[in-house]
Amino acid sequence: MKYRRLGHSGLQISELSLGSWITYSNQVDKNVAIDTLAAARDAGVNFFDNAEVYAGGKSETLMGDALQHLGWERESYIVSTKFYWGIAEGPNRKNTLNRKYLHHAIDASLQRLQLDYVDLVFCHRPDPNTPIEETVWAMHDMIQQGKALYWGTSEWSAAEIRSAWQIADRHHLHKPVMEQPQYNLFHRDRVETEYASLYDEQGLGLTTWSPLASGVLTGKYANGVPAGSRSTLPGYSWLQQTVTNSDWIAATERLRPISAQLGCTLSQLAIAWCASNPRVSTVITGASSKEQVIENMGAIAIIPKIDAELKQKIESAVGKVRSAA
Repeated sequence: MKYRRLGHSGLQISELSLGSWITYSNQVDKNVAIDTLAAARDAGVNFFDNAEVYAGGKSETLMGDALQHLGWERESYIVSTKFYWGIAEGPNRKNTLNRKYLHHAIDASLQRLQLDYVDLVFCHRPDPNTPIEETVWAMHDMIQQGKALYWGTSEWSAAEIRSAWQIADRHHLHKPVMEQPQYNLFHRDRVETEYASLYDEQGLGLTTWSPLASGVLTGKYANGVPAGSRSTLPGYSWLQQTVTNSDWIAATERLRPISAQLGCTLSQLAIAWCASNPRVSTVITGASSKEQVIENMGAIAIIPKIDAELKQKIESAVGKVRSAA
């Protein structure tokens, strides 16, 4: 495992990481959570991604219990959470980034995670109803209070990130350090085009998610939707349209000879391709078993093989589908 700087910060983060979206609490219990965290750690992973909204807070609770069981030294790993969606009904409790919500949300997340602080905290979506300046000040205060070390955004536009950064710069506040966008062979424009000026201009780091395009790039949907897959879980039927996209499935099948040539799985190829982008600080992987973690981590050996010639072969295989989102 290699470690990369998170943007222009000094934080060293593993090039592959482990996230808990969908799996924790929905597909994974405490014992499996312990096994997957340990397997990722054995491979060199030091970043574990979470969010307040995942499984209505249960994902944070499960990760917190697992981390307590594992007993790792706190300075040896990085944990994140994200805020916006909320997990309770009522004004100032959902779909907001106002100061009151953020003030309560971080305390509740820390309690569930059983941590004194999180390393990374993200504004999970932009909030058009709260002035960006209010959110920037609230995130700055969160860091000043020692409840988080770095803050960033997730799925914000380049204009919104730039505005937040400029407000922080003008008032000498803690600036947004990282963004967490979706990034895979089928979803690329934001990372490769929209954010292009922010990498050098502001030192933006990326913790990207969905490297397998919700599982399509594993090849497991070539013959339909398997029983027990994430799109069959209660509340996740909206994924059906994504995982049954015939163009994506056909493109995935065209990648099979390339993965065979490399002696790796389709999943490993797709993950390694994401990590081969030097702008990506870490690629967040997901897993519902120890074995899946081990397979995903096999991408580490493939990353150095993604040279210009291989990238061109991948581009040719994906074809026009590459711009789909």
